[in-house]
Amino acid sequence: MIFAYIRVSSDKQTTENQRFEILKYADEKKLTIHKWIQESVSGSTPADQRELGALINNLQKGDMLIASELSRLGRSLYKVMSILNSLMSKQVKVMTTKEGYELGNDIHSKVLAFAFGISAEIERRLISRRTKEALARRKLEGKKLGRPKGSLSKKTKLSGKEKDIQSLLDKKVSISSIAKIFEVNRLTVIHFINSRKLVRSKS
Repeated sequence: MIFAYIRVSSDKQTTENQRFEILKYADEKKLTIHKWIQESVSGSTPADQRELGALINNLQKGDMLIASELSRLGRSLYKVMSILNSLMSKQVKVMTTKEGYELGNDIHSKVLAFAFGISAEIERRLISRRTKEALARRKLEGKKLGRPKGSLSKKTKLSGKEKDIQSLLDKKVSISSIAKIFEVNRLTVIHFINSRKLVRSKS
């Protein structure tokens, strides 16, 4: 069976981007996802305290697990490697949409997963340190931290494409097809159409 796993760190984060990426990946690979597992929990939480843990226990030889990236499985190198080791020992294949990894129970996959884990850990620590240093510097300079109220950008990947999208709508092209054409989420297209007050042709 093929399972898709989605994880966000908090209820305020959306799962739509991960779901869209996995669906797109499955479509390109001509794979059928049999079950979705979705949860809102920190990646630092032990796997056995997450739905992921129950999933790992139930996975069998020949099953496949798809995630948007390996960091969805765990936050630290140790956690990612521990989970991958469990999956590989059960001969479960792990696929990631962003990195394009296809990890199985072979030495090449283990080396690749280990290298990824190290680089991801180093990158995460560097970003964390740079962020803290930047915030500390801004604080010393007397600058207010955080995003100013009302400063969210209204510019999106579809900005400037109003005429093109309206033309497609006039031709009764579906929202899903438009999303694929512009390589964005279906919900992004719907929001853009509503915010720009574009006219959707009636069937």
